[in-house]
Amino acid sequence: MAEVSFDYTNLIEVEGGITEKELSEITPRLQAAAGKLLEDEPGFMKLPETREYADACLRTAGEIRSSSPTDFIHIGIGGSALGPIALHRALNHPYYNQMPERRGPRIHFAENTDPATLAAILDVAEPEGTWVNVVTKSGSTAETMAGFLVVRGMLASTLGDFGYQHRTIATTDPEEGFLKRIADREDLRTLPIPKDVGGRFSVLSPVGLLPAAVTGLDIDALLRGAAECVREVRERGAEHPAVVGAAMHYLMDTARGRNIRVMMTYADALERVAAWFVQLWAESLGKDGKGSTPHGAVGTTDQHSQLQLYMQGPQDKVIEIVQVEEHPRDLEIPPAYEDLEGVGYLGGHTMAELLNVECDATRRALTEAGRPNATIRLDRISEENLGYLFVALEVQTAIAGSLYGVNAFDQPGVEASKRFTYSRMGRPGY
Repeated sequence: MAEVSFDYTNLIEVEGGITEKELSEITPRLQAAAGKLLEDEPGFMKLPETREYADACLRTAGEIRSSSPTDFIHIGIGGSALGPIALHRALNHPYYNQMPERRGPRIHFAENTDPATLAAILDVAEPEGTWVNVVTKSGSTAETMAGFLVVRGMLASTLGDFGYQHRTIATTDPEEGFLKRIADREDLRTLPIPKDVGGRFSVLSPVGLLPAAVTGLDIDALLRGAAECVREVRERGAEHPAVVGAAMHYLMDTARGRNIRVMMTYADALERVAAWFVQLWAESLGKDGKGSTPHGAVGTTDQHSQLQLYMQGPQDKVIEIVQVEEHPRDLEIPPAYEDLEGVGYLGGHTMAELLNVECDATRRALTEAGRPNATIRLDRISEENLGYLFVALEVQTAIAGSLYGVNAFDQPGVEASKRFTYSRMGRPGY
């Protein structure tokens, strides 16, 4: 059972917070948005209960893992990379690739066009034992396909055409697109990206499930947590905390001018979850001059780089703390330098205790300074909790789209730069 909760107390009780009157006035709109969502559920809400995707990923991962692989290269950008990376960083050892007894091959994410990064992956990957997973729904994403062509060249030169084909997976539209055509032409393994699931909502599709399964994560538990959230949203509708959060953040933006939403994770492992959320919120809602700006931060690191701004800078932010109550590992702080009052007091405590105290101290300081803040609490970092959290934030984003009056599932502002890129790189028709 997932243990994830949402606390909006400090969005209401701080000076200048949301009023009961404002909440009452927006309730009918929130109920209508929730009703619309549940009447015609978007594709991402169906993923946790679609067993065929998990089964296909487990079969493919099993084949990969049984081949004594050394490396697994995941090529994708945006929603095709941020979710898989968030899962990996949250749930695997932070130095997974260096661990001698890891649960799967080394994993590399080729998520950007920077040639230095891709070249570095090729420096360490062993071609004879490398698998590649290229992820793009359209099959024409320039950054992804360029990276794929580079890695394909490496594998083909070492393994030959047949060997390259045997080690390549295409995760793409099941029916159309350039990558699908390549997969059919070269008889590559394929995994589907459902037609009704956009990239930034695809973490619980094969986009995220395959790399998670390859590294030995429990994707069944991930989907259980996600399904639990879906069931709760169906049961509670506009009263579900994730849905209520959409109204809270919408009001903070439109009624209070707080148009920056900072997600501050008090666990290094969740840093890329915040990065995943930044895309989800920004690309879904930033339309027609509307939407608030998401930003990621990490506690306690950013207490020493950004908290001054949050405490005394412009009153344009909402700080959303992500707190983990039980950390996967802890270290005792040995007693030493007892005669130095600025150091000796730390002895006898633990690092996890210090991290949690710092988290609470930041929340209290923000509240006393009249700075609105919310908290998402996880009892621990686990597959079930991550599955629940992903769906909860996706639901919240979809509901916020209804409140703003924008389509949360398109991204027209991204297309112009794609057209310019295609033209400059010589793609026919552009």
